[in-house]
Amino acid sequence: MDSSVIVVGAGPSGLTLAAELRLGGVDVVVLERLEEPSGESRGLGFTARTMELFDQRGLLPMFGDITISPAGHFGGIPLDYSVLPGAHFGARGIPQTRTEQVLGAWAASVGVEVRRGWTVVGLADDGARVEVTAQTPDGIRTLSCRYLVGCDGGHSTVRRLAGFDFPGTDATIEMFLADVAGCDLRARQIGERVPGGMVMSAPLREGVDRIIVCERGTPPRRRAEPPTFDEVADAWQRLTGDSIHGGDALWVSSFGDATRQVTHYRKGSVLLVGDAAHTHLPAGGQGLSVSVQDAMNLGWKLAAQVRGWAPEGLLDSYHAERHPAGARLLTNTQAQGLLYLSGAEIEPLRRVFAELMEFPEVGRHLAGMVSGLDLGYQVGDGGHPLLGRRVPPRELVGPRGRTGTVELLHAGRGVLIDLGGDADLQLSAKPWADRIDIISCVPAEPSDEGPLAGTTALLVRPDGYVAWAAPDGGALTDGLNRWFGAAA
Repeated sequence: MDSSVIVVGAGPSGLTLAAELRLGGVDVVVLERLEEPSGESRGLGFTARTMELFDQRGLLPMFGDITISPAGHFGGIPLDYSVLPGAHFGARGIPQTRTEQVLGAWAASVGVEVRRGWTVVGLADDGARVEVTAQTPDGIRTLSCRYLVGCDGGHSTVRRLAGFDFPGTDATIEMFLADVAGCDLRARQIGERVPGGMVMSAPLREGVDRIIVCERGTPPRRRAEPPTFDEVADAWQRLTGDSIHGGDALWVSSFGDATRQVTHYRKGSVLLVGDAAHTHLPAGGQGLSVSVQDAMNLGWKLAAQVRGWAPEGLLDSYHAERHPAGARLLTNTQAQGLLYLSGAEIEPLRRVFAELMEFPEVGRHLAGMVSGLDLGYQVGDGGHPLLGRRVPPRELVGPRGRTGTVELLHAGRGVLIDLGGDADLQLSAKPWADRIDIISCVPAEPSDEGPLAGTTALLVRPDGYVAWAAPDGGALTDGLNRWFGAAA
């Protein structure tokens, strides 16, 4: 075969997945139809959980100074993320182009090959291999692989060619997005509901603003090309009374509120990640983040499958864990769309919703949902509160000095963290040492409170979720067999 895995799409999810596969010891090729990055940045940051995932791979310093804030919104209604202990909305003001640069540099550093100018036009999965046909700068080429993964966005070619079911609802509105220079706009950062629709403007850098325009009653149009800036400026003037026609559009795009999700994230030897698997209204800036989380969940599992040590059902757990997460994303963005974009008839609901959000329990629920910090998986039997949850970021002290739960995951391997100095526990994990790191350490600041209180050991998956914990997490060997296969 030409490669064990072929990934289609060199956006954030495709680059993340490819790098994770390389960390897992798998050869991978990325095919990207664009000969150069587009330079467009629909996303302007990432949520708190995705920020943690980047930190778990040592990537955050590559972004430079990162601005975080506890302030956010749900459907245009202000939401304070500090209702979650130590939480925040996430990283703000980082253009998607910068995120792709960082992920591209990371992928290149671990040996990922990206072939640009390759447009997939056909595929065939016979159960033993997948053949991928692409139009390249040198003509038609066919490559073969064991697994093919579509990370090629909402209009996924892989999804269409492989015949995935993609039920949902079509767009009912069209919204414009543009980066505009020379307009001197006042900030409307959460978005401003005006008669006839919603407008948003936020400064990106000196002299450049990001604007979003939603004019109710404008049905979506089938477009072969992006909208013109005159269309955007006309809609802005109708809604605000202000003219931006004299500005200079750096780029213009349109999007809608179509909401769809594939019924299965895997079909034979073909899998889907990110927007290829789910499309939705981009409310709350969650799209890029959930796509990266999909990739982090799949990467180590697919690598285990290719390498031959995956336990039965591990690869299928990708769908079992991420399909519900995608469905929850679609539900919350649909709810936000109703609150945000509907007309005056929705005002009574907005007022009631705003009152409910004053209750700390409601605020914590919504903040956890949008940030991704409250996500949990069913990882096994046991009563420990951390089972299936993200490992809490905590400083630790071991034989080599200070470290942390985040640093221990930089290599993309599973980690057994022995917090109680249990030599027998460490010995029982030795047969899995080719797949997990075994670390003995203690919390840097011992405390009877906090998420590690009373915990004597943790088995953490490569994606940062706790697969076993002591006490009350069952037998360690059960957790190891379930998530890391049979002992060597």
